[in-house]
Amino acid sequence: YKQHSVPDYRPFLKSTPAYPMHDIQYPPQLATLNTMFIDGGPVAAQSGAQIDVRDPATNQVIGSLPRASASDVNHAVQCAGQAMNGAWRNLDPTARAHILHEIARRIRKQATLFTQIETIDVGKPLSQAERDVGRAADYFDYYAGMVDKLQGETIPLGRNKFSFTVLDPVGVTAHIVPWNYPISTVCRDLAPSLACGNTAVVKPAEDTSLSTLLLARITLEAGLPAGVMNVVTGLGEEAGDALARHPGVGHVAFTGSVNTGRHVMRAAADSLAGITLELGGKSPVTVLRDADLDLAVNGIVRGIFFNAGQICTAGSRLVVDESIHSELLEKVIARATTLTIDHGLKDPEMGPLVSQTQRQRVAGFVDRARAAGMEILTGGQPAEVPGLEDGAFYQPTVVDQVPRDAEIAQEEVFGPVLTVHTVSDPDEAVAAANDTRFGLVAGIYTRDIGLAMQFARDIRAGQVFINGYLQAGDTVPFGGFKESGSGRTKGLEALRNYCEVKAITTVF
Repeated sequence: YKQHSVPDYRPFLKSTPAYPMHDIQYPPQLATLNTMFIDGGPVAAQSGAQIDVRDPATNQVIGSLPRASASDVNHAVQCAGQAMNGAWRNLDPTARAHILHEIARRIRKQATLFTQIETIDVGKPLSQAERDVGRAADYFDYYAGMVDKLQGETIPLGRNKFSFTVLDPVGVTAHIVPWNYPISTVCRDLAPSLACGNTAVVKPAEDTSLSTLLLARITLEAGLPAGVMNVVTGLGEEAGDALARHPGVGHVAFTGSVNTGRHVMRAAADSLAGITLELGGKSPVTVLRDADLDLAVNGIVRGIFFNAGQICTAGSRLVVDESIHSELLEKVIARATTLTIDHGLKDPEMGPLVSQTQRQRVAGFVDRARAAGMEILTGGQPAEVPGLEDGAFYQPTVVDQVPRDAEIAQEEVFGPVLTVHTVSDPDEAVAAANDTRFGLVAGIYTRDIGLAMQFARDIRAGQVFINGYLQAGDTVPFGGFKESGSGRTKGLEALRNYCEVKAITTVF
């Protein structure tokens, strides 16, 4: 497909902060990511309003982005609608697949730049951001392989009738992306939408928009027609709300908090748009008395401290048999207290939280738990990193003696905070694991496969892991029960979100 030239961009950085103690170097390409991306080119907000971009490890403002209004969103949706009826809709499936493969190839070609930008924007360690970028490319390759396999079926109605189904795209899809995994989440939802022949408007989180803007440029270079992917930057209550309720949108994919998800669902109801909600989690990791404790510790530590605990699937509740409580916690604390903390570009084991606001939120949960008499076994304070005193760092934290109905056990903290709940038998473990309004992910460690399968049967969660927490790939359907959302992303299930089934019957 004909490739489009990419226009020049205005400077992004107001200045380049110097941190000689840590020798932080920002990639020069960061200077190009300062506008929205609509109809194949850079666009400023019609109002001229801006939002600051900060490095969470330093709390320094490193630039600004347009603060989109409803009129900007309307412009983006209109452009996506026009592109929907243009060359993209009429492109042969093999040509569409080729473009998606090319997007994947170009992401990998610029993986270093994507990784650096994701690290600077989110704060996560470099190696974790590198993993996210690899996943982003994999999504495009996976769904590119599905493009020419989106086929209907025939339905027998008798000798003189012929009935069959075809899969039509839903139209313009809206993607409201969270701040914790921006590049992998947008590709997870965008790739299947484009594979089905839709066009898209993406609203990244105001704190972490940069990698999505870089992705938009990559898609254009890969041959995606102008207007097929559009990016509006701004606040959720302004740009996100306008996008969710726009009558020109056929499907809304939202990842974020429960309260915001409810608002998005109500907004999308105005136009009866389809909706996928991937919301909060308060996921249990259950360890029975016969478990391999070293294996369990690996899953527990990774599950709660990866990305500083800012993961919807974080194993934030440890449900442990009372007979191994002390031994297991000794091992967990030993690992937690040795985790390295630094600027993400230094590739530590933990970086900062995404913002000072988020750090204050996490600290509030821990402070209230401490005041209520719960025992802070380790952490429980902001982390001090020499030279980065203004960064949003927080210590890996383990809270013991936590009642199951405590606020810190029921609410999503979204930080490196593990609560501990002791049980006496497998039945009590299942009851404790189910004892929240969430149901996104659950894990269990035991050598008894019968107990493990009973747990998997009885737990109310969209994904269950046995002896390997968070070990599923990105082709496994993902979504939650209860207040953790509705619909499924990833794998073949995600394609259902972006297709309409049309039945055609002929009488002869």
